[in-house]
Amino acid sequence: MAVVTIADLGFTAGGAQILDRVGLEIAEGEFLALLGPSGCGKSTLLRLIAGFERASTGEIRLDGRPVSAPGLHVPPEDRQIGMVFQSYALWPHMDVAGNVGYGLRVRRLPASERIARVAQALETVGLGGFQNRRVQSLSGGQRQRVALARCLAMRPRLLLLDEPLANLDAHLRETMVEEFRRLHRATGATILYVTHDQAEAMALADRIAVMDSGRILQLAPPDRLWREPACATVAQFLGRGQIVPVEVIAPGPPARVRLFGQELILRAPHGLSPGPARACLRRTDLHPATEGFPALLADSRRLGDRHILTLSPEDTPDVLLRAEAAYPPAANGVLRIRVADGWVLPGPTESLPAQPARRTPRA
Repeated sequence: MAVVTIADLGFTAGGAQILDRVGLEIAEGEFLALLGPSGCGKSTLLRLIAGFERASTGEIRLDGRPVSAPGLHVPPEDRQIGMVFQSYALWPHMDVAGNVGYGLRVRRLPASERIARVAQALETVGLGGFQNRRVQSLSGGQRQRVALARCLAMRPRLLLLDEPLANLDAHLRETMVEEFRRLHRATGATILYVTHDQAEAMALADRIAVMDSGRILQLAPPDRLWREPACATVAQFLGRGQIVPVEVIAPGPPARVRLFGQELILRAPHGLSPGPARACLRRTDLHPATEGFPALLADSRRLGDRHILTLSPEDTPDVLLRAEAAYPPAANGVLRIRVADGWVLPGPTESLPAQPARRTPRA
């Protein structure tokens, strides 16, 4: 059953179209990430689901119940949604228990139930025994966990997270990613997670919706987004995929193509036609070898235990590519580059089939 169903959702502000005909389903227990650059509309979509903004067009349903439609707007407090903001929004004059139990007190739950729920929520986020601590004494990661516990104590049907790790340093972000994974496994909560950090989205989500200019360009599990981007925008945003021209000789799939003067086989969608097309090549799938297309090496730099090569194919010298090597080349010159994998992008009138909402088992 879909916890969230969105159909033809639009939002206009100041004469600008912020969201344009967005459609989305989130399944019960699913961890779905909204991924995209700043200004693409992902936080606006989150606020519309929460009820903090009114949609201009379209409909939002929670558990099949309309909460936003023409002439209808259910206020946030009646949607049974929990939200964690980028700023955490903790009360500095309250202790941890006061912050976590604030919403329960507003709902006039008995004190005994409030105390039990606060304790349970803090245990879930790994802060058992922190009830009497002042929030000013907590680290950034601990404050984030208090904000999460406050939401969990309300037992929402849906948890919305808006760039929750943006204010943390790199080490804390990595720690909190593991914490979110553990939390999702422990609670089975339905989570919608907004981020511009693709590493976070790839590590956490069952499915990722890549957004740009107010639209969802592709919605798919992380592996499929990486291996089979639906368009050049998704390919370039996710892992800096390199878009190169190819000529499709036999559509397949897989397709036989001519790439930089060489014929080879690449993965491809159904429905391709022979002729000019584009392919996505990942840096990790291009390596120096004894055979492959010839390319002129322009630069080499170390990244960890690998060497990142910048090169131009002899056949198409205006194209710059990145490749990887285990050892640095002896000197600048012509190399042979083997293509271990690649994906032919769908044409302008082609698209990849939509992925239905589902709960993907997590390891």
